[in-house]
Amino acid sequence: MTRVAVIGAGSIGYHHARIFSGLEGVELAGVVDIDPQRARQVASEYNCEAYVDYMDVIDSVDAVSIAAPTTLHFQIGMDILKHGRNLLIEKPLTTTVEEADVLIREAEKRNLILQVGHLERFNPGVSMLSRMVDKPDFIECRRLSPFLGRGADVDVTLDLMIHDIDIILGLVKSGINDIRATGAKLLTENIDIARAWIEFENGCIAEATASRIENEKTRRLRIFQRGAFMELDYQKQEITCRPGLNSGAADEIKRPAAKEPLREELVSFIECVRSGTRPAVSGHEGREALRIALEISGLVNEALRIYN
Repeated sequence: MTRVAVIGAGSIGYHHARIFSGLEGVELAGVVDIDPQRARQVASEYNCEAYVDYMDVIDSVDAVSIAAPTTLHFQIGMDILKHGRNLLIEKPLTTTVEEADVLIREAEKRNLILQVGHLERFNPGVSMLSRMVDKPDFIECRRLSPFLGRGADVDVTLDLMIHDIDIILGLVKSGINDIRATGAKLLTENIDIARAWIEFENGCIAEATASRIENEKTRRLRIFQRGAFMELDYQKQEITCRPGLNSGAADEIKRPAAKEPLREELVSFIECVRSGTRPAVSGHEGREALRIALEISGLVNEALRIYN
């Protein structure tokens, strides 16, 4: 039996607790939140103990998932690793690359699992698409959301765009030549809308847009490569394929077996904890996505300083 605790009982942590509580061979030992009423509410629903201080549950579990605000990831993560516990941290890994490096070194020194919660890696549409992509020439991403307040403690690049950055890096597998970006702060003190243009050494170009000020939620990824066009709707887990612009062939719709990406991610985490194998999204992949997201934020902020 693998005993797990969830730190952070908000909208994301709630679903961590829900899924862990139903996994075979897993015991949800506790839910931690600084709001004791919220901790008790979620713990009661999923039949585990409620805690306000995560230090009170560390010694009684094998692994921990952190779904607390990003600004707390580093301190909590270090405490968990120093107590010898395997760790899943929701994206982004930390707020700085330097903090990410420290967490990675600590996990490797202690031979512990450090997985980053980039759940789109576990979307069955992404899994199918990755097997279809050969040498992409152009990638276009749209990740748009209404303003919900959640995640507003960081730039939209770290809240939303980082998902697509991770997917793009996994598909292109090439060094980066240049990054350009623009954006705006509209509802918060952080960047609320951003657009980035990434040029890779192998010639591929990726363009990503992320916004948390839209009327509707959109999650789309379009890939152009020689002789083919593919579009993934993340929400429908559906891929539209066009063999070629002049082929005359009809579009083909591919639908992999529907799965809940978060459940797949948490199952994978538990398997890594039990086997000691490297996660699909280890600290290193999480760090690289963070590095690019922070660079894009820096470019946007620099542009805002110049024009304002």
